[in-house]
Amino acid sequence: MEFNNVTIIGGGTLGSQIGFMSAFHNKNVTIWGRSDQSIDRTKARIDRWETAVRIDLNATDEQIKNAEKHLQYTTDLKDALAGADLVIEALPENVATKDEFYDQFKELADSNTILVTNTSTFLPSQFAEATGRPDKFLAYHFANEIWKFNTAEIMPQSKTDSALPAALKQYSQEIGMIPVMINQEQPGYILNSLLVPFLNNALILWSKGIASPEDIDNTWTIGTGAPSGPFRIMDTVGMKTIYEITHNSSDPDLQVAAEKVKTMIDAGKIGRESGEGFYKYN
Repeated sequence: MEFNNVTIIGGGTLGSQIGFMSAFHNKNVTIWGRSDQSIDRTKARIDRWETAVRIDLNATDEQIKNAEKHLQYTTDLKDALAGADLVIEALPENVATKDEFYDQFKELADSNTILVTNTSTFLPSQFAEATGRPDKFLAYHFANEIWKFNTAEIMPQSKTDSALPAALKQYSQEIGMIPVMINQEQPGYILNSLLVPFLNNALILWSKGIASPEDIDNTWTIGTGAPSGPFRIMDTVGMKTIYEITHNSSDPDLQVAAEKVKTMIDAGKIGRESGEGFYKYN
């Protein structure tokens, strides 16, 4: 099972990174966006990833140009899905949004196309039947800045074909990732099972006025030697993703924190991408 023609559904922070690093490793990549404006934002993100891999991976001009040759963009979903070996859904953490795409996917995609979801918190079994091909579906999760923090978590559901996790393991290695096999379904995989509670508790400390983001981050980085504190991490992830993960929580303290995050989003402070989140960036 080889994946050479890859379609990314959604060119947000992670979708654009997955698409770029796949193209960087010679995969033919199509990134689908909802509108021309969405595609423009995706291309701007790709420009940032090009700069990052020059710094972090010492990528050459030739490598960057080669990656660009392997990338194309479209707003036409039928065209995006045509001939795809692998489709990676990287849409927002919203059940209705994902279900809407799966309804279209099962009508438009080739019968042999493999589909994976990059969901951060949902289980693949929640969507398996909606895809129309549960045997060709699993969850496939990346950490942010995937060229540097290069894990790829592979999580099947009960109806996933037994050969598919191994095929995704091979693909992960081909695009420079370290595959991590998840043996049974777990909301948040390994990474987010550890990370999300950490970020949530930081948000609650901030929301209650216990301490500022700067002091919370400094306490964590100085006290543990970690390179980044929770609020720097959230600025990298982006406020929209943080809000999607937190606003439906049953914890009233986290609900209050989520509304404060929503106020930041409404003010255009969505993290590094906009130049300001909890911190300001050049």
